[in-house]
Amino acid sequence: TGHTQNRTSCTVQRLLDPQNRAAGSALRVHAVRFGPGQELFGSLQAFVEERRLRAPFIITCVGSVTRATLRLANATATDTNEVLQLSGRYEIVSLVGTLNSDAHLHISLADAQGATVGGHVLGDLEVFTTAEVVVGDAVDLQFSREPDPRTGFPELVVLTRPEVERAA
Repeated sequence: TGHTQNRTSCTVQRLLDPQNRAAGSALRVHAVRFGPGQELFGSLQAFVEERRLRAPFIITCVGSVTRATLRLANATATDTNEVLQLSGRYEIVSLVGTLNSDAHLHISLADAQGATVGGHVLGDLEVFTTAEVVVGDAVDLQFSREPDPRTGFPELVVLTRPEVERAA
């Protein structure tokens, strides 16, 4: 089993970094709270842009929403019509992902009975009472997205600071 786990982690690393390099970084942490009626997805993107974060990601988030638009797991690059539009009161039980200009976030929401639903965030996350978000920024890296012919989706590309400076 150890051999299988090793092979799996190498595959994941190659998908994120075609040159198969590991990239480490110092971490800067930001905390922000969004209030009732704010649209969480767009507000997070504006927060990242205002602070000029280059490799931002969600560390943790708690709060609630009254609306959400999610793409479900069945979607492919050629058929992205598996969309769920939620309306009601939902607790945010998880929000994860990267927040570069082409943010890639997934969310899990719980309804009043505790039933959960989740998916890829398309937007329309209207805050009900609060959304308390801790955002990390890998200050020595830069995130971007490029089309991946294997998946048909724009996938994460991680650059180190020297690579970014050389490309500028």
